[in-house]
Amino acid sequence: MQSQKKFTPTFSFEFFPPQTPEGMEKLRATRIQLAQFNPKFFSVTFGAGGSTRERTLETVLEIQAEGYPVAPHLSCIGSTRDNIRSILEKYHSHGISRIVALRGDLPSGMAQAGEFRYANELVAFIRKEFGDTFWIEVAAYPEYHPQARSALEDFTNFRRKVEAGSNAAITQFFYNVDAYLHFVEMCEAADLNIPIVPGIMPISKFSQLARFSDGCGAEIPRWIRRKLESFGDDIPSIQAFGLDVVTALCARLLEAGAPGLHFYTLNSAVLPTKIWQRLGL
Repeated sequence: MQSQKKFTPTFSFEFFPPQTPEGMEKLRATRIQLAQFNPKFFSVTFGAGGSTRERTLETVLEIQAEGYPVAPHLSCIGSTRDNIRSILEKYHSHGISRIVALRGDLPSGMAQAGEFRYANELVAFIRKEFGDTFWIEVAAYPEYHPQARSALEDFTNFRRKVEAGSNAAITQFFYNVDAYLHFVEMCEAADLNIPIVPGIMPISKFSQLARFSDGCGAEIPRWIRRKLESFGDDIPSIQAFGLDVVTALCARLLEAGAPGLHFYTLNSAVLPTKIWQRLGL
């Protein structure tokens, strides 16, 4: 992992746009708490539906107005060239220069995927329309995208995103360090020399984690799954064990030369803060 070590480590936190005024207040408190760690940026997820997209825009602009660096997600699903161009123009006018470009998932009931089929097409469009205006992050899947037909197809798709003009990648969450290290080695062998930042999912509730895992293809190693199952509904024990597991994961990744960490916060500062403090960052 020599090439990853040349990148200055960056730390970032991901939010989703709240649906209620109470959720917005909670998120404001969360980002005040996490801002003390001087993250490189906060990112905000982006849904395929119209109202969800409006909440993303609202949340992003609020974070930007507060003086925090922010990276909006953009998704291919349900998007047209015109609305992507319009969104990017608005972001640019507000001084936002970092984008997370994703394919996204087709929601139930949505018949049309949009004018972009894959994330590499979205990246290529952004580069064609805006040049180097935006720093573009894309997704990486150390344990393979759940819809990929083979490991080779999945890696080829990642290569297309890099060659289309991506600056960096954030991985899907994982708990198997070797999967990440192997993916990075594959990238280095293919001269895909961009920072590949591990995505970190703190463990709060087992049922929630299992649902996320089933949806995105991220494996919960058997020993972790069985241990979590043994706690039943004992949330404090689940979280205490989860803190041990995830802190050790982060420590191993940083020691191996990972170029930072990206925390999937679920709009809560509690567990990311404890992990951060345990790591002594």
